[in-house]
Amino acid sequence: MRVAVVGATGMVGNVMMEVLKERSFPITELIPVASEKSVGKMIEFGGLEFPVVDLATAVTMKPDVAIFSAGGETSLEWAPQFEAVGTTVIDNSSAWRMHPDKKLIVPEINGDSLTAADKIIANPNCSTIQLVMALAPLHKAYGVKRVVVSTYQSITGTGVKAVQQLENERAGISGEMAYNYPIDKNCIPHCDSFLDNGYTKEEMKLTQETKKILDPAISVTATAVRVPVVGGHSEAVNVEFEKDFDLADVRKLLHETEGITLKDDPTTNSYPMPRFAESKDDVFVGRIRRDESQPNTLNMWVVADNLRKGAATNAIQIAELLIKKGILVPMTTGAHN
Repeated sequence: MRVAVVGATGMVGNVMMEVLKERSFPITELIPVASEKSVGKMIEFGGLEFPVVDLATAVTMKPDVAIFSAGGETSLEWAPQFEAVGTTVIDNSSAWRMHPDKKLIVPEINGDSLTAADKIIANPNCSTIQLVMALAPLHKAYGVKRVVVSTYQSITGTGVKAVQQLENERAGISGEMAYNYPIDKNCIPHCDSFLDNGYTKEEMKLTQETKKILDPAISVTATAVRVPVVGGHSEAVNVEFEKDFDLADVRKLLHETEGITLKDDPTTNSYPMPRFAESKDDVFVGRIRRDESQPNTLNMWVVADNLRKGAATNAIQIAELLIKKGILVPMTTGAHN
Protein backbone atom coordinates (compact mmCIF):
# COMPACT_ATOMS: atom_id res chain seq x y z
CA MET A 1 0.00 0.00 0.00
CA ARG A 2 1.31 3.44 -0.98
CA VAL A 3 0.90 5.81 1.96
CA ALA A 4 1.41 9.57 1.84
CA VAL A 5 2.01 11.41 5.12
CA VAL A 6 1.29 15.09 4.51
CA GLY A 7 3.16 17.17 7.07
CA ALA A 8 5.71 14.39 7.52
CA THR A 9 8.39 16.61 9.07
CA GLY A 10 6.07 18.12 11.70
CA MET A 11 5.48 16.96 15.26
CA VAL A 12 2.33 14.94 14.49
CA GLY A 13 3.79 13.70 11.18
CA ASN A 14 6.77 12.21 13.00
CA VAL A 15 4.47 10.46 15.45
CA MET A 16 2.35 9.18 12.56
CA MET A 17 5.37 7.44 11.07
CA GLU A 18 6.30 5.98 14.47
CA VAL A 19 2.78 4.60 14.85
CA LEU A 20 2.76 3.21 11.29
CA LYS A 21 5.93 1.28 12.15
CA GLU A 22 4.70 0.10 15.55
CA ARG A 23 1.41 -1.19 14.16
CA SER A 24 3.07 -2.85 11.13
CA PHE A 25 0.81 -0.99 8.73
CA PRO A 26 1.12 -2.64 5.26
CA ILE A 27 3.26 -0.06 3.47
CA THR A 28 5.01 -0.80 0.20
CA GLU A 29 5.97 2.81 -0.39
CA LEU A 30 6.04 5.77 1.96
CA ILE A 31 5.45 9.18 0.39
CA PRO A 32 6.59 11.83 2.88
CA VAL A 33 5.11 15.21 1.96
CA ALA A 34 6.19 18.57 3.36
CA SER A 35 6.78 22.20 2.45
CA GLU A 36 9.23 23.32 -0.22
CA LYS A 37 12.05 23.87 2.30
CA SER A 38 12.01 20.15 3.18
CA VAL A 39 11.69 18.75 -0.36
CA GLY A 40 14.54 16.36 -1.16
CA LYS A 41 15.27 15.56 2.48
CA MET A 42 15.44 11.79 3.04
CA ILE A 43 13.14 10.11 5.57
CA GLU A 44 14.10 6.70 6.94
CA PHE A 45 11.27 4.21 7.27
CA GLY A 46 11.45 0.46 7.69
CA GLY A 47 15.12 0.32 6.80
CA LEU A 48 14.61 2.25 3.56
CA GLU A 49 14.93 5.93 2.72
CA PHE A 50 12.22 7.93 0.96
CA PRO A 51 12.59 11.48 -0.39
CA VAL A 52 10.31 14.24 0.84
CA VAL A 53 8.15 15.55 -2.03
CA ASP A 54 5.78 18.48 -2.43
CA LEU A 55 2.01 18.17 -2.57
CA ALA A 56 1.72 18.45 -6.35
CA THR A 57 4.22 15.62 -6.84
CA ALA A 58 2.46 13.47 -4.23
CA VAL A 59 -0.86 13.81 -6.08
CA THR A 60 0.74 12.54 -9.31
CA MET A 61 2.01 9.48 -7.38
CA LYS A 62 -1.62 8.47 -6.62
CA PRO A 63 -1.17 7.03 -3.13
CA ASP A 64 -3.77 4.59 -1.80
CA VAL A 65 -4.19 6.69 1.32
CA ALA A 66 -3.00 10.16 2.33
CA ILE A 67 -2.90 11.04 6.02
CA PHE A 68 -2.90 14.80 6.45
CA SER A 69 -1.50 16.80 9.34
CA ALA A 70 -0.58 20.08 7.70
CA GLY A 71 -3.24 22.61 8.70
CA GLY A 72 -6.74 23.44 7.56
CA GLU A 73 -5.94 25.60 4.54
CA THR A 74 -3.66 22.90 3.09
CA SER A 75 -6.35 20.27 3.62
CA LEU A 76 -9.09 22.35 2.01
CA GLU A 77 -6.95 22.97 -1.08
CA TRP A 78 -5.30 19.59 -1.53
CA ALA A 79 -7.57 16.88 -0.09
CA PRO A 80 -10.01 17.18 -3.05
CA GLN A 81 -7.07 16.89 -5.47
CA PHE A 82 -5.99 13.61 -3.86
CA GLU A 83 -9.63 12.45 -3.86
CA ALA A 84 -9.80 13.18 -7.62
CA VAL A 85 -7.01 10.66 -8.34
CA GLY A 86 -8.65 7.95 -6.21
CA THR A 87 -6.76 8.48 -2.95
CA THR A 88 -8.55 8.11 0.37
CA VAL A 89 -7.74 11.10 2.59
CA ILE A 90 -7.73 10.97 6.39
CA ASP A 91 -7.45 14.56 7.57
CA ASN A 92 -6.21 15.61 10.98
CA SER A 93 -7.06 19.32 10.62
CA SER A 94 -10.34 21.05 11.44
CA ALA A 95 -11.05 21.68 7.74
CA TRP A 96 -13.62 18.92 7.12
CA ARG A 97 -14.81 17.99 10.61
CA MET A 98 -18.09 19.86 10.55
CA HIS A 99 -18.74 19.49 6.81
CA PRO A 100 -22.20 17.91 6.54
CA ASP A 101 -21.05 15.42 3.88
CA LYS A 102 -17.85 14.30 5.65
CA LYS A 103 -17.73 11.77 8.46
CA LEU A 104 -15.97 12.55 11.74
CA ILE A 105 -14.60 9.25 12.96
CA VAL A 106 -13.37 7.65 16.16
CA PRO A 107 -13.12 3.98 15.07
CA GLU A 108 -14.25 2.49 18.39
CA ILE A 109 -17.39 4.66 18.36
CA ASN A 110 -18.63 5.22 14.81
CA GLY A 111 -16.17 3.46 12.52
CA ASP A 112 -18.89 1.09 11.28
CA SER A 113 -20.44 4.00 9.38
CA LEU A 114 -17.53 4.19 6.90
CA THR A 115 -18.16 3.12 3.30
CA ALA A 116 -16.21 3.08 0.03
CA ALA A 117 -17.87 6.42 -0.82
CA ASP A 118 -15.99 8.15 2.02
CA LYS A 119 -12.89 9.50 0.30
CA ILE A 120 -12.22 12.40 2.68
CA ILE A 121 -12.55 11.34 6.33
CA ALA A 122 -12.11 13.75 9.21
CA ASN A 123 -10.07 12.96 12.32
CA PRO A 124 -11.56 14.74 15.36
CA ASN A 125 -9.80 17.27 17.54
CA CYS A 126 -7.42 15.72 20.08
CA SER A 127 -9.44 16.93 23.08
CA THR A 128 -12.67 15.67 21.54
CA ILE A 129 -11.34 12.16 20.89
CA GLN A 130 -10.44 11.44 24.50
CA LEU A 131 -13.68 13.02 25.74
CA VAL A 132 -15.99 11.00 23.48
CA MET A 133 -14.04 7.79 24.14
CA ALA A 134 -14.96 8.13 27.82
CA LEU A 135 -18.50 9.33 27.17
CA ALA A 136 -19.58 6.81 24.51
CA PRO A 137 -20.16 3.71 26.69
CA LEU A 138 -21.84 5.83 29.37
CA HIS A 139 -24.10 7.52 26.81
CA LYS A 140 -25.32 4.11 25.63
CA ALA A 141 -26.09 3.04 29.18
CA TYR A 142 -27.49 6.18 30.78
CA GLY A 143 -28.04 8.83 28.09
CA VAL A 144 -25.71 11.82 28.35
CA LYS A 145 -27.74 15.00 28.81
CA ARG A 146 -25.11 17.68 29.49
CA VAL A 147 -21.32 17.83 29.67
CA VAL A 148 -19.18 20.49 31.36
CA VAL A 149 -15.52 19.97 30.45
CA SER A 150 -12.41 21.88 31.48
CA THR A 151 -9.22 20.94 29.66
CA TYR A 152 -5.59 21.10 30.77
CA GLN A 153 -3.84 20.88 27.41
CA SER A 154 -0.24 20.00 26.63
CA ILE A 155 1.96 22.49 24.81
CA THR A 156 2.62 19.78 22.21
CA GLY A 157 -0.86 20.56 20.89
CA THR A 158 0.53 23.91 19.74
CA GLY A 159 3.64 22.41 18.16
CA VAL A 160 7.42 22.53 18.17
CA LYS A 161 7.53 26.30 18.69
CA ALA A 162 5.65 25.95 22.01
CA VAL A 163 7.92 23.16 23.22
CA GLN A 164 10.91 25.36 22.42
CA GLN A 165 9.35 28.27 24.31
CA LEU A 166 8.92 26.15 27.44
CA GLU A 167 12.46 24.78 27.20
CA ASN A 168 13.87 28.29 26.71
CA GLU A 169 11.96 29.65 29.71
CA ARG A 170 13.14 26.83 31.95
CA ALA A 171 16.71 27.45 30.81
CA GLY A 172 16.43 31.22 31.23
CA ILE A 173 16.92 31.85 27.51
CA SER A 174 15.07 34.53 25.53
CA GLY A 175 13.55 33.22 22.30
CA GLU A 176 10.59 33.09 19.97
CA MET A 177 7.21 32.97 21.74
CA ALA A 178 4.42 30.62 20.69
CA TYR A 179 2.08 32.21 23.24
CA ASN A 180 1.29 35.77 24.30
CA TYR A 181 2.60 35.00 27.78
CA PRO A 182 5.21 32.78 29.44
CA ILE A 183 3.96 29.19 29.74
CA ASP A 184 6.40 27.90 32.37
CA LYS A 185 4.86 28.12 35.86
CA ASN A 186 1.67 29.39 34.23
CA CYS A 187 -1.74 28.33 32.89
CA ILE A 188 -3.14 30.17 29.87
CA PRO A 189 -6.96 29.99 29.41
CA HIS A 190 -6.58 30.51 25.67
CA CYS A 191 -6.37 27.59 23.19
CA ASP A 192 -6.77 28.70 19.56
CA SER A 193 -8.35 32.06 18.67
CA PHE A 194 -11.29 33.76 20.35
CA LEU A 195 -14.70 33.90 18.66
CA ASP A 196 -17.47 36.49 18.89
CA ASN A 197 -19.29 34.46 21.56
CA GLY A 198 -16.31 34.70 23.94
CA TYR A 199 -15.33 31.06 23.51
CA THR A 200 -12.20 29.92 21.70
CA LYS A 201 -12.23 27.77 18.56
CA GLU A 202 -10.87 24.88 20.65
CA GLU A 203 -13.79 25.14 23.07
CA MET A 204 -16.32 25.20 20.24
CA LYS A 205 -14.63 22.22 18.56
CA LEU A 206 -15.24 20.23 21.75
CA THR A 207 -18.88 21.29 21.73
CA GLN A 208 -19.69 20.77 18.05
CA GLU A 209 -17.63 17.64 17.42
CA THR A 210 -18.99 15.83 20.48
CA LYS A 211 -22.50 16.46 19.21
CA LYS A 212 -21.63 15.22 15.70
CA ILE A 213 -19.91 12.04 16.91
CA LEU A 214 -22.22 11.05 19.76
CA ASP A 215 -25.58 12.81 19.67
CA PRO A 216 -26.71 16.30 18.60
CA ALA A 217 -29.05 16.42 21.61
CA ILE A 218 -26.16 16.51 24.10
CA SER A 219 -25.42 19.94 25.58
CA VAL A 220 -21.70 20.68 25.91
CA THR A 221 -19.84 23.64 27.38
CA ALA A 222 -16.05 23.84 27.56
CA THR A 223 -13.14 25.85 28.94
CA ALA A 224 -9.77 25.03 27.35
CA VAL A 225 -6.54 25.85 29.19
CA ARG A 226 -2.92 25.49 28.06
CA VAL A 227 -0.59 24.14 30.78
CA PRO A 228 3.20 23.59 30.91
CA VAL A 229 2.96 19.85 30.28
CA VAL A 230 4.42 17.69 27.50
CA GLY A 231 2.87 14.22 27.90
CA GLY A 232 -0.77 14.73 27.02
CA HIS A 233 -4.08 16.49 27.59
CA SER A 234 -6.13 16.17 30.78
CA GLU A 235 -9.84 16.90 31.17
CA ALA A 236 -12.09 17.41 34.18
CA VAL A 237 -15.46 16.16 32.95
CA ASN A 238 -18.84 16.67 34.64
CA VAL A 239 -21.61 14.60 33.02
CA GLU A 240 -25.34 14.83 33.68
CA PHE A 241 -27.29 11.74 32.56
CA GLU A 242 -30.94 11.13 31.73
CA LYS A 243 -30.91 8.06 34.01
CA ASP A 244 -29.32 7.35 37.37
CA PHE A 245 -26.22 5.16 37.51
CA ASP A 246 -24.30 2.86 39.81
CA LEU A 247 -20.63 3.76 40.27
CA ALA A 248 -19.54 0.12 40.15
CA ASP A 249 -21.36 -0.28 36.84
CA VAL A 250 -19.75 2.90 35.48
CA ARG A 251 -16.30 1.55 36.32
CA LYS A 252 -17.15 -1.83 34.80
CA LEU A 253 -18.39 -0.24 31.55
CA LEU A 254 -15.25 1.86 31.20
CA HIS A 255 -12.95 -1.04 32.12
CA GLU A 256 -14.53 -3.21 29.42
CA THR A 257 -14.35 -0.53 26.69
CA GLU A 258 -11.69 -1.06 24.03
CA GLY A 259 -9.13 1.73 24.08
CA ILE A 260 -9.78 2.80 27.67
CA THR A 261 -7.60 2.08 30.70
CA LEU A 262 -9.33 2.55 34.03
CA LYS A 263 -6.96 4.02 36.64
CA ASP A 264 -9.18 4.77 39.59
CA ASP A 265 -8.10 3.82 43.09
CA PRO A 266 -7.80 6.76 45.52
CA THR A 267 -6.57 4.43 48.30
CA THR A 268 -3.32 3.92 46.37
CA ASN A 269 -3.24 7.39 44.78
CA SER A 270 -3.94 5.77 41.42
CA TYR A 271 -5.34 8.20 38.86
CA PRO A 272 -4.55 9.26 35.28
CA MET A 273 -1.73 11.72 34.65
CA PRO A 274 0.01 12.89 31.46
CA ARG A 275 3.31 11.34 32.58
CA PHE A 276 1.63 7.91 32.46
CA ALA A 277 -0.28 8.56 29.22
CA GLU A 278 2.70 9.80 27.20
CA SER A 279 3.56 7.54 24.23
CA LYS A 280 0.55 5.30 24.92
CA ASP A 281 -2.52 4.86 22.72
CA ASP A 282 -5.21 4.31 25.37
CA VAL A 283 -7.42 6.93 26.99
CA PHE A 284 -7.02 6.85 30.78
CA VAL A 285 -10.03 7.49 33.04
CA GLY A 286 -10.14 7.94 36.81
CA ARG A 287 -11.27 10.12 39.75
CA ILE A 288 -14.75 8.71 39.12
CA ARG A 289 -17.27 9.98 41.65
CA ARG A 290 -20.84 11.11 41.98
CA ASP A 291 -21.55 14.84 41.77
CA GLU A 292 -23.29 15.38 45.08
CA SER A 293 -24.67 18.78 44.09
CA GLN A 294 -27.32 17.43 41.71
CA PRO A 295 -28.91 14.10 40.66
CA ASN A 296 -27.72 11.73 37.90
CA THR A 297 -24.39 13.52 37.55
CA LEU A 298 -20.85 12.13 37.45
CA ASN A 299 -17.35 13.60 37.70
CA MET A 300 -14.34 11.98 36.05
CA TRP A 301 -10.79 12.82 34.98
CA VAL A 302 -9.72 11.85 31.44
CA VAL A 303 -6.13 11.86 30.12
CA ALA A 304 -4.59 10.87 26.78
CA ASP A 305 -1.48 11.50 24.70
CA ASN A 306 -2.75 14.17 22.31
CA LEU A 307 -0.18 13.30 19.62
CA ARG A 308 -1.14 9.61 19.60
CA LYS A 309 -4.80 8.71 20.22
CA GLY A 310 -5.55 12.42 19.93
CA ALA A 311 -4.08 12.58 16.43
CA ALA A 312 -1.75 10.03 14.79
CA THR A 313 -3.05 6.76 16.25
CA ASN A 314 -6.71 7.58 15.63
CA ALA A 315 -5.95 8.47 11.99
CA ILE A 316 -4.04 5.23 11.42
CA GLN A 317 -6.77 3.22 13.18
CA ILE A 318 -9.19 4.69 10.61
CA ALA A 319 -6.94 3.45 7.79
CA GLU A 320 -6.68 0.02 9.45
CA LEU A 321 -10.46 -0.15 9.69
CA LEU A 322 -10.79 0.70 5.98
CA ILE A 323 -8.51 -2.25 5.22
CA LYS A 324 -10.47 -4.54 7.54
CA LYS A 325 -13.71 -3.53 5.79
CA GLY A 326 -12.16 -4.19 2.37
CA ILE A 327 -12.43 -0.54 1.36
CA LEU A 328 -8.65 -0.08 1.17
CA VAL A 329 -6.99 -3.08 -0.44
CA PRO A 330 -3.23 -3.58 0.03
CA MET A 331 -1.34 -3.92 -3.26
CA THR A 332 0.13 -7.27 -2.15
CA THR A 333 -3.27 -8.87 -2.79
CA GLY A 334 -3.02 -7.93 -6.44
CA ALA A 335 -5.55 -5.12 -6.21
CA HIS A 336 -4.87 -1.39 -6.17
CA ASN A 337 -7.74 0.69 -4.87
